[in-house]
Amino acid sequence: MIAAGVAVGLLILDRLVVTPLADHWKKRSVEIANLQRSIAAGRGVLERKDRTESLWKAIQSGSLPADAATAEQTVLSAFDQWGRSSRIEVASIKPQWKRGSNAKYSLLECRVDASGPLANLTRLLHEVERSPLALRIDSIELSSRDERGQTLSLGLVVTGLRLIPLEPRP
Repeated sequence: MIAAGVAVGLLILDRLVVTPLADHWKKRSVEIANLQRSIAAGRGVLERKDRTESLWKAIQSGSLPADAATAEQTVLSAFDQWGRSSRIEVASIKPQWKRGSNAKYSLLECRVDASGPLANLTRLLHEVERSPLALRIDSIELSSRDERGQTLSLGLVVTGLRLIPLEPRP
């Protein structure tokens, strides 16, 4: 009877104390491992701090001017220059201001229509990509303008970054 009482007591001790403590220990071990990974990731961020700050400064220096008219003129002038250096015909550039996903920036979306040989259009795309301006090519459409495909039409949507929110409309 004493042995049975001791066995029941040990079983109750196991169910009420040992098993919950073991489960708690396992959960804490997983939490500690997650925190250690988080600390390692944070240290990595701190180690890359200087590089990240220099990249951000480069992005800021390449962003469009704060004045909307000046920003549009900067992009239009750049496309005019790139069109001349690439020897293509830029038929139209249609700028349109858009709000950013938050109130800290705005976007200048430009629809550019141009035509010329494939090599020259490629040169234009290269000029846009290597520009110091904060521009992103969103879409490219190519179509043939003649039967032999010597002259192509390029539809290009380019978005420029301005680190100023969009002004409210009057």
